[in-house]
Amino acid sequence: MLLCRRPSSYHLFLLALLLPSAWAPTSPGPAAALLQALGLRDAPRSAPTLRPVPPVMWRLFRHRDSQEARAGATPRPCHVEELGVAGNIVRHIPDRSASVRPSEASKAPGLCPQWTVVFDLSAVEPTERLTRARLELRLAAAEAGTLSVALAGDSAAAGPGPVLLSQAVPALELPVRAELLGAVLAPNASAPRSLRLALALRSGAPAPCAHLAEASLLLVTLDPRLCHSLARSRREAEPVADGGSGGTCRARRLYVSFREVGWHRWVIAPRGFLANYCQGQCALPGALSGPGGPPALNHAVLRALMYAAAPGTAGLPCCVPARLSPISVLFFDNSDNVVLRHYEDMVVDECGCR
Repeated sequence: MLLCRRPSSYHLFLLALLLPSAWAPTSPGPAAALLQALGLRDAPRSAPTLRPVPPVMWRLFRHRDSQEARAGATPRPCHVEELGVAGNIVRHIPDRSASVRPSEASKAPGLCPQWTVVFDLSAVEPTERLTRARLELRLAAAEAGTLSVALAGDSAAAGPGPVLLSQAVPALELPVRAELLGAVLAPNASAPRSLRLALALRSGAPAPCAHLAEASLLLVTLDPRLCHSLARSRREAEPVADGGSGGTCRARRLYVSFREVGWHRWVIAPRGFLANYCQGQCALPGALSGPGGPPALNHAVLRALMYAAAPGTAGLPCCVPARLSPISVLFFDNSDNVVLRHYEDMVVDECGCR
């Protein structure tokens, strides 16, 4: 007989939400399974270091959130539309070591001091494939001048290697952006544990040297484990608010608040989401689909007929999700990176008898 309550990432998600203690790092069982289903190795251990959320991450979240909430929208699965690349995880990674490293070459005319920038990529899973790596530099100088930037791979022991990428700096008031895939990192490959780059500035005489004010890396990856081949759009139908077990099979309203379950310390947005759940009877005529609902399976109708004729021969069909839609979550990870992660099949839009 078909079991009506099969474990799934969705059910494990709701179970962990109802049991906040399961988020303790040492707790086994549902928490570990949920983290694996969501593509996370562990939950953030404590409140992250507060830092402003980069505007680009807010833009990406709002763009994705509006796509998911718009009825009839069919966004491309596992695709970051605003950046035009495949992916379901976007990370904003700050430079961990922006200290100046003196260089003998900096004494020559037109050459400025050299910096080493270091990015911790240890949070990236081996299964993730790189689809975008954009370096962003913010420079400052006493006055405007002609500058160019050269990037080289850097080893802590051997120092900088050959120049991998060089480009002009058109204006100091604008950030300098450099695409690293193909020049520094291999596209569609797994990420290294860390990335060290030697940054050299060349100033056109008689302009003074600029200094590095800030460096960050916008990293987009694709984790195929979190992908589905078919996008599902969200419907406008509002689930019923009552939680009673009577009535026919349909979606019931369930709002999950991140504050109530203790996730507000590291989840930036949204504050919660309408998860919903399925409940109701699948006896005839409830096993038959209503107008505009999901098509009834012949097997479910046959089982309902068998149950009506001889209740002891077969159980009723199960009331289960028939249509789900995704959500995106903006949060801090354990490395204090700002992460935008896309999760499929997290909101129940329709229920049916199966």
